[in-house]
Amino acid sequence: MKKDIEIPKVEGVYVAIVNEYNDIYKTQDWNAYIINDNNEDLEMVIIVTDGYSENKITSKFRKKIDVLPKKSYAKIEMIQEELFALNNQFKVTYFKGNTMFDKVFTFRKNTINLKALQAIPLMEAQGVLVK
Repeated sequence: MKKDIEIPKVEGVYVAIVNEYNDIYKTQDWNAYIINDNNEDLEMVIIVTDGYSENKITSKFRKKIDVLPKKSYAKIEMIQEELFALNNQFKVTYFKGNTMFDKVFTFRKNTINLKALQAIPLMEAQGVLVK
């Protein structure tokens, strides 16, 4: 039975942690974004995030996005720098057409930092990207 279940490969969907200026509080913040670089909308996007290490686990954060349009992005959450010492994972499930996709994007501990910044697709911003 398990051999009959087809799990399609996730392509064109990324999670990025972006370092950006907050005009309201006049601070540099780290924000997580989901990016849809496909030519189709994503529907019913469910994101569950948490952080973990050998002896620590954060609480889970859940976010639902009804539709993430093609070639767009949406903010997931702000992340405090203290969490960069943990592995941070983003479990993303969505529908494209009538097909369900599922992938876990993991930022390993201490990989989110200013030295790791790169250009982020579709965004005019610098950040750390997991494909």
